[in-house]
Amino acid sequence: MNQSLHTGRVWSPVITPFADDLSVDSQRFVTHCRWLLENDVDLAIFGTNSEANSMTLAEKRQLIDALAEAGIPGERLMPGTGNCAIGDTVELTRHAVDNGCAGVLMLPPFYYKGVSDEGLFRYFSAVIEQVATSSLKVFLYHIPPVSQVPLTLGLVERLLKAYPGTIAGIKDSSGDWDNTLAMIRAFGGEIDIYAGSEHFLLDTLCAGGAGCISATANVNPGPIAALARTWHEDDAESRQAALSGLRREFERFPMIPALKAATAQYSEDAQWRRVRPPLVELDDTQCQALKSALDTRGFAMPGRVGFPIA
Repeated sequence: MNQSLHTGRVWSPVITPFADDLSVDSQRFVTHCRWLLENDVDLAIFGTNSEANSMTLAEKRQLIDALAEAGIPGERLMPGTGNCAIGDTVELTRHAVDNGCAGVLMLPPFYYKGVSDEGLFRYFSAVIEQVATSSLKVFLYHIPPVSQVPLTLGLVERLLKAYPGTIAGIKDSSGDWDNTLAMIRAFGGEIDIYAGSEHFLLDTLCAGGAGCISATANVNPGPIAALARTWHEDDAESRQAALSGLRREFERFPMIPALKAATAQYSEDAQWRRVRPPLVELDDTQCQALKSALDTRGFAMPGRVGFPIA
């Protein structure tokens, strides 16, 4: 095992609560973000598991403002700002930068498939040049199982050469450890490489990567963050195995509804179950099956019950 003592970092693609009318519930959102911060997890708001692509730009701007008004420090935020339209990406990215966010997590434009590296380079280049500030830090978001638009090593290399100091990292949600390792070996000395799941957290840190940006950090933040901090200790492999085992319980179900079901159950707040169409909630049988599996593993969300609504 690599004995480098660098400390890893964990980010959560924060799940987004919705009210009865499907509007964004900013108070519950702020409350959940505060709980994550108290458990040493940073906030990758508007990620895949945030239902970000079911939300409007206005709603996302509103939630950034709500976090700022609640005193959440910008350096703990990495909003997802990638949209299919360059103008939308620029608008949201500017708002994030203006609010002092540590960086932005940027999807490629994902509607058109089979696009070239040249086209993707032009997209990212247009965004960076239109935002036009040295304060911008872009974390590229590679998630081909969902976007079907991969970010190749050649594209990343070209962007790094064109925009050193602006391209700050990559989230690799390919689910392919060989690809993550290739990214770390190629770029890990220059930028932060994050695994897209805690399944690969220990391997990522041992290889010199930065940590993970993981859906289940929404519900299991403390143990994931603890492994990122102390991954060089002798029991790291057993703790990694426990984290992966717990995550697999969630992976038996649609991930976003499962995360929300668990949050509702363990915080005793049924409002958290709600998702936006086209997603649907877990049914009662699925909720009970998930809770039984989690209880068997001794799962808990410490401090979540009674955590004050913002």
